[in-house]
Amino acid sequence: MIQTGMQAPAFCLPNQDGAEVCLRDLKGRWVVLYFYPKDNTPGCTTEACDFSAALPAFDGLNATVLGVSPDSVASHQKFVTKKDLTVTLLSDESKEVIEQYGIWQEKMMCGRKYMGVVRTTYLIDPQGCVAHRWDKVRTKGHAEAVRARLAELTA
Repeated sequence: MIQTGMQAPAFCLPNQDGAEVCLRDLKGRWVVLYFYPKDNTPGCTTEACDFSAALPAFDGLNATVLGVSPDSVASHQKFVTKKDLTVTLLSDESKEVIEQYGIWQEKMMCGRKYMGVVRTTYLIDPQGCVAHRWDKVRTKGHAEAVRARLAELTA
């Protein structure tokens, strides 16, 4: 996993509209990069809705919020439309970026082991370094915790 203080790995991924979003193009802004397992599931919906609701506060702190999952652009489009989301969602179907960030890990459910996305959030500073990392995120209150940490770091 990428540790606090390390340079965030560069990436370019398509958003829910198919437009390419690159980390290099966000230099000079804070970036909240949150990884989630799957569109339209309860925890992922809570997280996306909470980040969408908090976008004005993040924008006021010079931050861009990006959600990343292995779902397709089409899946993201449906998710955004169905839940009226304003957060930007990035599609990493190849899991290349997910693996770069150390998020693709073995998980267990009902005694069955499988590989999947471990819900993780990175706060990347305007110079491209990881300022904070949240592991095995619980969705309730997470967007507010990220906003509070960002406010501390920018104060």
